[in-house]
Amino acid sequence: MGEGAPPAPLKLRAHGVADMDVIAACVQDGLVPLRDIRWMKREKRFVMVLNRFLWERAGKDALDVDGGAEGTAQTQSQGESGADAAGGAAGDASFEDADPRPVNWRSNAALVFDKVRRVQTQGVDLTARDQFLNLLTIASEPKCITLHFSGGARIRLDLADIRCHLTDLGEPWPTWSVPEHREAAEAD
Repeated sequence: MGEGAPPAPLKLRAHGVADMDVIAACVQDGLVPLRDIRWMKREKRFVMVLNRFLWERAGKDALDVDGGAEGTAQTQSQGESGADAAGGAAGDASFEDADPRPVNWRSNAALVFDKVRRVQTQGVDLTARDQFLNLLTIASEPKCITLHFSGGARIRLDLADIRCHLTDLGEPWPTWSVPEHREAAEAD
């Protein structure tokens, strides 16, 4: 995979608590439209489509436009200003003036649980179908999964066994934004 190239789609399966810890790390800070959550009771399947931040790729690619900061330092050390070297008028901004920024990625993904016996919600207004939930983490036990969202909202899945899969859908897109955890940082 080249620098700045979109990452390959992720496909993971979980059959136990340790596997679920890996999936939880991959979906942390996912944005979940409430309208994209379904429990298919007859099929014993719970499906959630989310916009996930690709933590496994965070900060590994960097945007390097025309040599980035190194190119600017080299040009300026030869006695030219960045604007003059880029062919622009003095005082005009150029790409060379910008600091390189890390390119991160987001992707839509399907998170599917099978063998679901019961679904319970707390702090989720099921009538507000246009709301977005921010997935903080997934707590796993052998027969129970709890999806924790910001604002104290939770969805609990009672399971016969852990049978889960996470699959990226479509092409990922670049983003410079990285989810922040201010409350956790302030508590330290």
